[in-house]
Amino acid sequence: MSQRSNLRLLVLAVLVVSLLATLVARSFYLQVLEGAEYRAAAADNTVREVAEPAVRGLVLDQAGRPLISNRTTVVVTVDRQALAQEPNGGAAVITRLARILDMPRDKIADRLLTCGAEGAKPPPICWNGSTYQPVPVATDVDTQTALSIMERRREFPGITAKLQAVRQYPSPFNVNAAHMLGYLGPVTEEQLDEQGQTEAYDRLRRTDVVGRSGLERQYDGILRGKPGVTTLAVDTAGNVTGTLEQREPKPGDYLVTSIDARLQSVVEQQLVAAVRRAQSQDFAGTSGAAVVVEVDTGRVLAMASYPTYDPDIWIGGVTKRQYEQLMDDSSLSSNAYQGQFAPGSTFKAISTAAAGNDNFDLYGIYPCPSRVKIGAQTFRNFESNAYGPISLTRALEVSCNTVFYEIARRMWQEAGGPDAAVDAPDPIAEAARTFGLGSPTGIDLPGEASGRVASRQFKYENWEAKKDAWCRNAEEGYPETRKTNPKLADYYTALDRENCTDGFQWRAGDALNAVIGQGDTTVTPLQMAMVYAAIANGGTLYQPQVAKGIISATGEVVEEFEPIVTRRVDASKRTLRFLRNSLPGVTTDGSGETPFAGFPLDVLPVASKTGSAQVTGDKAATSWFAAYAPANAPKYAVVMMVTEGGTGSKTSGPSVRAILEALFGVRGSSVNPGASVLVGGAPLERLPAVRRDGTPVVPRGSDAGVPDIRAAGSRS
Repeated sequence: MSQRSNLRLLVLAVLVVSLLATLVARSFYLQVLEGAEYRAAAADNTVREVAEPAVRGLVLDQAGRPLISNRTTVVVTVDRQALAQEPNGGAAVITRLARILDMPRDKIADRLLTCGAEGAKPPPICWNGSTYQPVPVATDVDTQTALSIMERRREFPGITAKLQAVRQYPSPFNVNAAHMLGYLGPVTEEQLDEQGQTEAYDRLRRTDVVGRSGLERQYDGILRGKPGVTTLAVDTAGNVTGTLEQREPKPGDYLVTSIDARLQSVVEQQLVAAVRRAQSQDFAGTSGAAVVVEVDTGRVLAMASYPTYDPDIWIGGVTKRQYEQLMDDSSLSSNAYQGQFAPGSTFKAISTAAAGNDNFDLYGIYPCPSRVKIGAQTFRNFESNAYGPISLTRALEVSCNTVFYEIARRMWQEAGGPDAAVDAPDPIAEAARTFGLGSPTGIDLPGEASGRVASRQFKYENWEAKKDAWCRNAEEGYPETRKTNPKLADYYTALDRENCTDGFQWRAGDALNAVIGQGDTTVTPLQMAMVYAAIANGGTLYQPQVAKGIISATGEVVEEFEPIVTRRVDASKRTLRFLRNSLPGVTTDGSGETPFAGFPLDVLPVASKTGSAQVTGDKAATSWFAAYAPANAPKYAVVMMVTEGGTGSKTSGPSVRAILEALFGVRGSSVNPGASVLVGGAPLERLPAVRRDGTPVVPRGSDAGVPDIRAAGSRS
């Protein structure tokens, strides 16, 4: 054999050996190193899961009255696997089903198409669930129709009619509470992605509905329960060959709130009455909010917002037109914990605490002229009243602005006046923050607003964020505005020129506005309720809570939520005592006297503070009234606010009085705890009991206006 032939054989042998080595190595990698992964993938290809949603838990008020419950409805479903075995893919079956349901055939056909398939319409019209899961095509089907379908199984193969629980709002005492309760909606892609690798029993699926706002969202994991999961064996053709595992659904737990339905009803009615009262005085009365909290726990007993909406609108899906209407009238968000408003003179309690912290004489005498002039600006008392030399207590009672202006001016001067550094002392802002302003309260509801505290720091940061725009506008001179209104363009240009150069400066006027709750300071009504609760209880700032506890669908106590202390207010006992001694005088001899005329203040003293916060433009003031009672042994704090409502005394005050009358059982000049809207005259200590069938036990004498939900909320 030639040398060339030997060389060829050698090369061929090397090539064969290399190929064999590569094949062995790859086989070892696939069978040994990657074997587990591929076996799992093969197993996944022969196993499918069918999920059955659990019955969602109820939401109860503190006495056990259902605020959110379930009702049973008949749902007709179609098993697409069984339908596929019929001639022509079950077309005749669908035609018969459409006829008996009295609905268009195309509507059923659209529902049966898998989302993403050719010709499928977008969710929720298409089916976004498992191929092996029966598809619901009609709800609220009448009983006779359902029986006809089930009795004629040969005509309707793969068609089933069954009972299913859907959400409802029983509205005891005509309660609305839409913003607190929230609503359900389809699970989002983000939620599906965020859950990662979880057990089938815990996993969210594309067909699930979840809480989208309010308590439904905050406590979704508790209310949702655990779905039932049936694991099916499937062959390579997609046919079911057996059931590998079946786990029954576990109903969701019940959420017990601190809300009292009877009190909530009173608060909602009185908020509407305050808005109507504003409108009767020729004010716009565009919106409002009211909050009632326990001063020693932070529990929210009632919270209302105006305008509101009917929570039933979300059941079955809201239309585009309905959603646009909700957006147009600003009723989707809660003014109570998401709205931010200037607090006006209700802020003076905080300013008084700041004065005490800054060593002002709380028992001294201060001048109360009708106005003061700082530079070129004149700052007036509301309605320009003058009271002469008065005590700080009297300044709170009559809400004398000029007394607080002088305190703020002195603080501003002592901190360095116009030349003060950004981090110079700012007693008003510091006191506001120690009372929790400028930060969320931490209430167990999503989307809470933080408000804002006017300060040197805020003004500087605001200037840093806006100075480029201000300087650009000052240079350009508002050319578009100048075409139609040269004077307005000149005004805007001059304003932006000033802001561009020294918009960071904390001027005396800024300090004077801040001390009376004006200027850049904004708060939520809930924040102010917690402020006055802290004053009432001696300086403890609680985290407000709506949820009180969790019980199972069969009545076992799962968890009770204890009060949460946020912080101790940075104010001396002497200062807080001064406030508690001064605020009752607002109701007896000050700006809060008129709405409480004839109220038995000798038996049930009430501490209060009015507020009429000025706003820009020609809009009327925001009406505020903050109170707690009894003033000598505080139990509850109540705050109400009405935008464009006028004075706190005339608009909000009468409604706060009515709420306190309902709380304490005031009838004329007598106080009868037995007449209180609260069962037994006080919030219940224990969580409500639940019967074996899942229905809550409502205390005797408190079930008026509560619908019977035994069938709808039952559990096996």
